[in-house]
Amino acid sequence: MINNYLTKKLFGVLLPLLFLSTKGNAQYTVSAIPHQAYTLISPTPLFNVDDRNSPVITLPFNFTFYGNTYNQLVVSSNGYIDFRTNLANQNGPWQITTPIPNAGFGIKNAILACYHDLNNSGGTGTISYSIVGAAPYRKFILMFINQPQYGPCSTQKSTFQAVLYETLNTIDVQIISKPSCTAWNNGMAVTGIVNETGTIALTPPGRNSGSWSATQEGWRFSLPSEVNTYKYTKCDANSDGLETFNLQVVKDDLAAPNMEFYETLADLYNQVSPIMLTYSNLYPDQTIYAENNGQVTKVILRAINCNVDYDLDTVATASEDLNGDGNLENDDTDGDGIPNFLDNDDDGDMVLTSFEYVFTSGRNSDAANSALDTDNDGIPNYLDNDDDGDGVLTINEDYNRNNNPADDDTNNNGLPDFLERAVALGVNEHALNNLISLYPNPASNLLNIDNRTNEVISNIAIYSINGMLVKQVPNAANVTSIPVSELQTGMYFVKMEVGNQVMNYKFIKK
Repeated sequence: MINNYLTKKLFGVLLPLLFLSTKGNAQYTVSAIPHQAYTLISPTPLFNVDDRNSPVITLPFNFTFYGNTYNQLVVSSNGYIDFRTNLANQNGPWQITTPIPNAGFGIKNAILACYHDLNNSGGTGTISYSIVGAAPYRKFILMFINQPQYGPCSTQKSTFQAVLYETLNTIDVQIISKPSCTAWNNGMAVTGIVNETGTIALTPPGRNSGSWSATQEGWRFSLPSEVNTYKYTKCDANSDGLETFNLQVVKDDLAAPNMEFYETLADLYNQVSPIMLTYSNLYPDQTIYAENNGQVTKVILRAINCNVDYDLDTVATASEDLNGDGNLENDDTDGDGIPNFLDNDDDGDMVLTSFEYVFTSGRNSDAANSALDTDNDGIPNYLDNDDDGDGVLTINEDYNRNNNPADDDTNNNGLPDFLERAVALGVNEHALNNLISLYPNPASNLLNIDNRTNEVISNIAIYSINGMLVKQVPNAANVTSIPVSELQTGMYFVKMEVGNQVMNYKFIKK
């Protein structure tokens, strides 16, 4: 028997879920990311012809771009990817006269990795592509190396790459070197994405049509997570895409104790055949449906080969399940929407995880405890966005503002500022900081405060990694422990007023 109340509640949810098209409505964002030039594996070389599009290239996976899904593309010798495959093997535009978006712009439905007039007809540079990684998180990497700019600018050469991510539908652009030469086409160049009509486009700051140069910079174009979609990805024991999932994890993550699960929308609609919380998927990447108080959520069940390092950050995929609940998707240290097992900068500090994932005494099975922890706060550097514990976020110690804190060394002693506490702290504050500690870290229920100073703690506040106040602790002067069981798993900052100073600490809620 159909529950009429549920029918009415679901009607407004199911209609957009079933019939709403996202075509043309995709709202991309662009953000700076650490510079990382990938190495191509068995690259496929392309042409050395001026202003020419490549033959059609078939991807081994589907890629969604501005609401449309493709598995084929063409590459222009002038530095862009075009999804209009009917233009394969044809000459393409080279002149840039307007910024984007503009319906009159000569290129549409394209990823402008580093579009400017290039001429490699002499064969001094290379254009090639490669597929790296394993399904369902492969990458299509397109590489332009030492491409001469056209005519009087031929001594100026550009090297850059574009990366398309399977499943995530994310786009990275890594510019290794792109000099500016105004002797031809006024030095015009553009990095960005543009839709099929040219009326919607997005570029990084300062990278729209104009004369600019860049060295070792990275940009990411990404879509927001799907509304009402929950992803549950776990390690696959026998590589068949089938595993047993604990759906209680979903209920806990969504704070929905009354949630019910169904294999089909029809079952959900009719409230028949709910499935048990311990559920084995019937086929790889199965979607089931959950209902809680009239709200429908798609739940994607995926089992992957955890012997693959999908983000190439040297951290074993299984080790990136920090909270130990079996779901790799809900471990996102920096809160950027990309889970750690797919994120090459887990803590969002603009220093690559592969750079920070250093061991103090060799790798062992307890990687998190043997990984380098510069400030000895219990959080290894690769998960710590304030590596030296000086109260200044690592990302803010990028004093030369080139999106790379690793090359800032204020006192020229060979140690980057983000690993050297003394650069930002005076002696008195350093000593005071060492006399206050928080434990255990990570914490589940209570976070204890050990105050060995003679100062009174007058205020305590807890902030999320994104800077949002999540807990204000009353009567701070008398507090020796803070209840944290209600907080979601992840990293938090504790801000304390101690005497006449403000101290900052970090802890992980597990």
